[in-house]
Amino acid sequence: MKEANKHYVDTSRVTIREIGKSTAKKMIVKYHYSHAWTMCRYALGVFYETDEKDVLGNTETLIGCLVYGYPVGRSAIKSVIDGLEKDECLELTRLFIHDGYGSNIESFAMGQSFKWMKDNASNIKMLLSYADPEQMHLGGIYQATNWLYTGATKPRTDIATVNGKHPRHHAGDRTKRVYRSAKHRYVFMHGNKKDKRLLTKCLRYGTEAYPKKEIIQ
Repeated sequence: MKEANKHYVDTSRVTIREIGKSTAKKMIVKYHYSHAWTMCRYALGVFYETDEKDVLGNTETLIGCLVYGYPVGRSAIKSVIDGLEKDECLELTRLFIHDGYGSNIESFAMGQSFKWMKDNASNIKMLLSYADPEQMHLGGIYQATNWLYTGATKPRTDIATVNGKHPRHHAGDRTKRVYRSAKHRYVFMHGNKKDKRLLTKCLRYGTEAYPKKEIIQ
């Protein structure tokens, strides 16, 4: 399949649909560079139609997943945009797709997840995500799918999470803090052109040109 990665994905073979969180967790923990689970509201599986049948006669195989969760912290949304409630925004917390299914498979799958969200979670008005320069990520996938870039976050320390859960959800040692490096911050607005324009005006940060090199820590 590596040779196929030089070409675009055959979109007629790709399907996006909701999968169990346990299934997504196994994939993320095993294959995602973080090897860690996270907050999850919706887990969307990326399925590919093959030419071969498995032992059960299925021709579809799960090749990846996108995980969307509510941003952690009561002020997380307010710090980015005015006027939206917590249940009106989701953060793309994890994305993993196996190599070998086309050079644009991630951007296509993400675009399909937008359509799924429109049909199944119409209350969601904004998506939020971050790209980590420490992992050599500039956010190319977000740039390819027309997210808005709103600059970089500031480095900080934060209370450590346990198994993807914020300290308010567990009884761990709240005195332990971890360093959070600066991240590239991206947002994607849902709705018609008017809705998107109004939401963009409510952003607490101005939009900027896409980054082309790592931010300085």
